[in-house]
Amino acid sequence: MERVFDLDAVLAEVRRALEAGRIDEAVRLLSDQRPADLVEVFEELEDEEQVDLLPRLEVEDSADVLEYMDDLEAADLADELTDADLARIIDEMEPDEAADLLGDLEPERRRTILAQLEDPDEIRPLLLYDDETAGGRMTSDVLVLRRRMTVADALQAVRTTAPSPSAETLYYLYVVDRDGRLVGVTCLYDLLRADARALIADIMSSDVISVRADVDQEQVARLMTRYSLLSAPVVGYGDVLLGVITHDDLLDVMEQEATEDIQRQGAMQPLDRNYLDTPALTVARKRAGWLLLLFFTGTLTSRVLQAFEAELAAVVSLAFFIPLLIGTGGNAGAQTTSTIIRSLALGEIDLDDAWHVLWHELRVGMLLGLIVGVIGFGLALFWETQFSVAQAVALALLAIVVWANAVGSLLPLLATRLHIDPALVSNPLMSTLVDATGLLIYLQIAKVILEL
Repeated sequence: MERVFDLDAVLAEVRRALEAGRIDEAVRLLSDQRPADLVEVFEELEDEEQVDLLPRLEVEDSADVLEYMDDLEAADLADELTDADLARIIDEMEPDEAADLLGDLEPERRRTILAQLEDPDEIRPLLLYDDETAGGRMTSDVLVLRRRMTVADALQAVRTTAPSPSAETLYYLYVVDRDGRLVGVTCLYDLLRADARALIADIMSSDVISVRADVDQEQVARLMTRYSLLSAPVVGYGDVLLGVITHDDLLDVMEQEATEDIQRQGAMQPLDRNYLDTPALTVARKRAGWLLLLFFTGTLTSRVLQAFEAELAAVVSLAFFIPLLIGTGGNAGAQTTSTIIRSLALGEIDLDDAWHVLWHELRVGMLLGLIVGVIGFGLALFWETQFSVAQAVALALLAIVVWANAVGSLLPLLATRLHIDPALVSNPLMSTLVDATGLLIYLQIAKVILEL
């Protein structure tokens, strides 16, 4: 029967054991959990409890904790451990995860820990690459085959020398030449079906999709998604195989990139750690810059109202529709911006498609503008405003939606052209800009129609 994980129940038991001083019981309760569940419980404990418990767990469980935790939280916890305890745990971690953790430590302590590891040369090359590149994401703990090996030899190598856990890196088996250059790929299924005396060169495919070590992780995720890859080989100079990026790394990258884009679209800098673990001062600092920019941009709306003060005083009913008009324009622009940013992220469009995108959104804006314009005209008449005011509202809605769609389609493309993350062209900024310009369009149209 499947065991259902209950975070609150397990956490309560662990805390009761700790409060009673039964450390061994708390360790047993944690060790009985699946790795992901163990980490979820562990993260709910106080910092002092984490530091006390982590070295007491089985070393495999301790390694799972540091691998599953947020990078900065894992680094904070590692800072509290002794060098001996930390080195013992890192020895059990996957090379790529170990390199990420060591990369967040102070250089002097990193050198000290490396000197105590059983196989530091497996990790040192991974420290050369930025965390958000293919090299920073890859693991070097991978089984490679040679072209002149027989299938029987390859299967024996899988049985005796495959890295553990092997499931992540064994679906695809990469073939290298005597100089370590990537020359082919096969899979475990093909090995099992092939004649034991056949050579790897006869069953491998030489059409291998690989990535360079310095490629950004988002490009790697896009490539793996495009070709439905469970892993991707990472190569260096001369196509020498350096390691592989596995599907679990792909999921981490997609979650991280999506989180960053969502936070940027909300007009703030991405958080480096979990929300509740981020100090209020840090959250405020990451939001303040954009908030102030939007604040000063928002004063443009006030300036427009001030410039048309006389017209608004003459026809007071014009003011009734201002929230409706600028809200509609902001929403239309935000819809367009979100769509274009997502299409850019998925590679559906690029800079060469700018005019096609603009023309597409102008047509969409025209259709949407006609719809809301007709409804706005009827609403204005229903509210018993002047016929000419209703005309101004309808034409302004049409013009504002078309304008918002045009601006919303070009801003992300312009940001990409300037090598700025298009997610920075966030919905709040889009809305603020369209508010001011939309209000200007509305009042100019009203001025002409009403002959003010």
